[in-house]
Amino acid sequence: MAATPETHDYEVVIVGAGPAGMTAAMYAGRSMLKSVIIESGEPGGELLKTEVIEDYPGFEHVLGRDLAEKFASHAKKFGCEFHEFRDVLHVRRMADGSFETTATDKITDATHVYRSPAVIVTAGGTPVYLNVPGESEYAGKGVSYCAICDGAFFRGQTIAVVGGGDAAVEEADFLTRYADKVYLVHRRGELRASKILQQRLFENPKIEVVWHKAVDEIVGELPDGVKALRLRDTQTGAQSTLDVTGVFIFIGFKPNTGVIDMHYDHDPMGYVCTDVNMMTTVPGLFAAGDLRSQLVRQVTTAVGDATTAAIAAEKYLKALEDTHGDPEAAAQEPQVVIGTGGYAV
Repeated sequence: MAATPETHDYEVVIVGAGPAGMTAAMYAGRSMLKSVIIESGEPGGELLKTEVIEDYPGFEHVLGRDLAEKFASHAKKFGCEFHEFRDVLHVRRMADGSFETTATDKITDATHVYRSPAVIVTAGGTPVYLNVPGESEYAGKGVSYCAICDGAFFRGQTIAVVGGGDAAVEEADFLTRYADKVYLVHRRGELRASKILQQRLFENPKIEVVWHKAVDEIVGELPDGVKALRLRDTQTGAQSTLDVTGVFIFIGFKPNTGVIDMHYDHDPMGYVCTDVNMMTTVPGLFAAGDLRSQLVRQVTTAVGDATTAAIAAEKYLKALEDTHGDPEAAAQEPQVVIGTGGYAV
């Protein structure tokens, strides 16, 4: 007989402890809300997969893990609870408009149910991996999934971009700001990217397209990093080696929206649509960070999203009281106004 799930009551439940989640946790704590953040592993999200960060204001050079620890420490200081190593199975809206977030403990296998009138989903997204030897070994040591984040580390070097869609082509062009040579490795004989992006790519003298090639292995040495790519011709099967010191993989990115077990508006790529308060089309359900539909996905934008989401959630909870527990009416309350001190007024 299965054990009865342990239930917990909070005002705000935050799903995911990346930069967005921990920022939301900090602001929820500052607002004196009873809040919890649920994370499947250690707090940090993509920060834990990033060796060095140089584009977060105030930190000219900081290790991803160190920044993650600072985020977590700051959030805990204001009282938000951290429930780590728990996989969120789903977030569901109940008949009364509140939410139940169900999670399983990865250590004990116990099931936990979190009840709350508001939820902030900051579960991030996941790059589509090549799943070849060397990819995980050299992640953050020459293997990257973010040109804006890591391009500056490859000044004057020869690098490769893997992919053939809009993201790969656009990022290959962007990376020529830093690298002396950029190879675009594509498994087919034509690109899927839009024509205007292709034109820009073909006109860039620093870019060379490597057609009909698939990456079979990323070769390197530790602690130095990536040294070359082992390629396979997709038509003949012939093997070849491409000497590069970095590889940027852009073959897809999936928002981690599977935990949201209800209907909500999303864009054609599956990213969650929100209003300016980071509220989704479900009253009381907020989203922030990489799973939200937006132009760029950086630590800075995740932090900004989450700041708004947490303050808006606090306003929503107050409106819920004023409307006698009517979520639809509470969601129609006036927009959040931010004062000069960074507090909602």
